[in-house]
Amino acid sequence: MNHSPRVAPKSPSEALKPVAPPAPPPKARRRRRSPFIAMMSGLFTALLVAGGLVGAGIAMVSSQSRAPGPLANDRVLIIPKDSGLADIADLLQREGLIEHPWAFRVSALVSGNWTKLKAGEYLFKSRASQADILDIIADGKVVEHSVTIPEGLTSEQIVARLRDNELLTGDIIQVPREGSILPDTYRIPRGFSRQAIIDRMTRDQRAVLARIWERRPADLPIKTPQELVVLASIVEKETGRADERPRVAGVFINRLNRRMKLQSDPTIVYGIVGGKGTLGRSILRSEITQATPYNTYVIDGLPPGPIANPGRAAMEAVVSHSRTKDLYFVADGSGGHAFAETLEQHNRNVGRWRQIEAARRDPGKPPAEASVDKVEPAPSPDTRSEAPAQQPADGQAIETWPIPGNRRAAAGQLPQGAALAGGRVRAFDASEGTPRDPLLNKTFDLNSPKQVPALRP
Repeated sequence: MNHSPRVAPKSPSEALKPVAPPAPPPKARRRRRSPFIAMMSGLFTALLVAGGLVGAGIAMVSSQSRAPGPLANDRVLIIPKDSGLADIADLLQREGLIEHPWAFRVSALVSGNWTKLKAGEYLFKSRASQADILDIIADGKVVEHSVTIPEGLTSEQIVARLRDNELLTGDIIQVPREGSILPDTYRIPRGFSRQAIIDRMTRDQRAVLARIWERRPADLPIKTPQELVVLASIVEKETGRADERPRVAGVFINRLNRRMKLQSDPTIVYGIVGGKGTLGRSILRSEITQATPYNTYVIDGLPPGPIANPGRAAMEAVVSHSRTKDLYFVADGSGGHAFAETLEQHNRNVGRWRQIEAARRDPGKPPAEASVDKVEPAPSPDTRSEAPAQQPADGQAIETWPIPGNRRAAAGQLPQGAALAGGRVRAFDASEGTPRDPLLNKTFDLNSPKQVPALRP
């Protein structure tokens, strides 16, 4: 509906005249576009296009990074220290692990792992993808090597073994105290510090010793954890058989309770050479009575310190020792020992061992008419500390020491210097000359121990 006012014509002729159309509305003024807005619009458009291209590129790189790689077989590769992203990518291409270094770099940048790449020795599986390789290096999943420290080595022998290990780096500040290292197998990466592994073995020894000490029986004649390590080191050197450790420990504990000398051969050796190694020869008669702080043929009770680094099992054997009345043991010819409660039983076991030794030296010789059987401990113990004089066929008196391990008491031949005043001699090592002789067998310490020049008697 038109609501404009109606105009009445003045005359009929005027009414017949056409009405003039209204004037067109004025044109709107066109606003001029800002150059900044134009620039931003173009930039946004360019960014959209670039983003699309980058997204497509990332999708392509991601798909390529998860595809199986060109590596045909498992490969160990060492990433050197101070290697950057470009260095690592080029190294991987040269070694045939990846095909395109730029794709590896893009993957590292996109994932954020380029700041986490670590030097080290890595194992890459065959056909490992680029993403797998990147994750392994970024997570530091280096190859771990086993470093085994056998039980019964001295601290100096352990330090020498670590210094000879080419996987380790750095030097050892100081040789640890004897008995302060826990022998075990340790898993370490290439380049691990020698001092760091010493510190780790020392911490483990303290932790293991503390747990074992808490379980000690109330009647154990050991007053401190250090004394436990001392006795465990003697047990460790006396036998290499796991099933014998508790019984050997029981022999020494029985002797401590009776205030008898321990009379252990390894303490003689340690008193002479310290932690340097083994004698490499038989113990001389003059060395049996040579007064050293460690010689348990001379001193009463335990020596002032350990003679080696005992393992966990040897320390456990001390607190869980066999409850027997054994006071002696001697080699039985089978790699183990025959135990006895009395000196009479022990002397029979020694005689049996001598027969075995004689048969080994001369296989063609017929056995003795009166063979000696292995003696099992009888109910009644013999508390004598000296053996009665024995009269052999030639009338010469023989005296046998009440040695717990009696490592010399069963030998068929006596070394130089064995004669005593009055024509009597003391007995010698039951294992002497056998594969179990710790003084002759170069593998006894499992580390080809350093040989010490022969000492003058």
